[in-house]
Amino acid sequence: MELEFKHRQAAHCENGVASNLLSNQGIEISEPMAFGIGSGLFFVYLPFVKVNHAPAISYRPLPGLIFNRLAKRLGLKVKRIKFSNKTKAQQVLENTLENGIPCGLQVGVYHLPYFPDEYRFHFNAHNLVVFGKNGSDFLVSDPVMETTTKLTAVELEKVRFAQGAFAPKGQIYYPVEIPNHIDWEKAIKKAIKKTCNDMLAPVPIVGVRGMRMVARAILKWPKKHGVPKANHYLAQMVRMQEEIGTGGGGFRFIYAAFLQEAAQKLNMPSLNDFSKEMTQIGDSWRDFAVNAARVYKKRKNGEDVYEQLSKELFDLAAREEVFFKKLKKAIT
Repeated sequence: MELEFKHRQAAHCENGVASNLLSNQGIEISEPMAFGIGSGLFFVYLPFVKVNHAPAISYRPLPGLIFNRLAKRLGLKVKRIKFSNKTKAQQVLENTLENGIPCGLQVGVYHLPYFPDEYRFHFNAHNLVVFGKNGSDFLVSDPVMETTTKLTAVELEKVRFAQGAFAPKGQIYYPVEIPNHIDWEKAIKKAIKKTCNDMLAPVPIVGVRGMRMVARAILKWPKKHGVPKANHYLAQMVRMQEEIGTGGGGFRFIYAAFLQEAAQKLNMPSLNDFSKEMTQIGDSWRDFAVNAARVYKKRKNGEDVYEQLSKELFDLAAREEVFFKKLKKAIT
């Protein structure tokens, strides 16, 4: 049993799953447009939550929110199911596939056998699509991979019921109702306003204020925890930023592409200027990641290395605050 499903590689898992699921349902939508309408650009610092023994830093909203927001703004209805029983989870997945419906799944990456070892760690917010079954193997479209792959029933169950933060609990999701007409302009404008409000939120751990909180924390980590642990925290931040969360430069580049597409759909050329500015901000995020990597890999030493990283992050926060204030005003 193999459903007709076109696999397209993407930069980020949930955006890619959203784009692939909807495109295969007849709504042609790019990854940047799915990301932008889903208000995927975000920042939150959770020092009281530990991921891989380091404070949680996320460059995206909670798992599932991008797809849910996208669906709501486009007028789609989505079915999303979590399970406590593993046998029932597999039965529901197989029944849904038999009904001709590819399913989005949230999984943990640590036990995905097709992931390189360096990318396999305890992170439970990964997304992929199962689009069929061949014998005992499930057919998988993982948007961050170049081609489709397979997982055995045992392997799939293991990643669907991974333990830890954001445990997926066997979750599956898929569109159940597609509208005849989509108001792209309304969806895009609402999404942009939401992203601006999120990044400018008056909450100390969220948006540009959250970035400043991390910038201050970087200065304290070496004295408070020692250099080895401070470097571990930096390594985890970069990993979430560039390797798994793609939230630093990666998400800014995707958002820049979204603004470029939005400029055409809204007939609003000024968004092209915002797209260029966001691309430049993305470049600076990549520079920050490179400099942080040099510190935790001990390729850059000195008493002021943490001060320099802190300053870079403060500068990024200032630039993004100005950017989102201007964008919010332009889209109103």
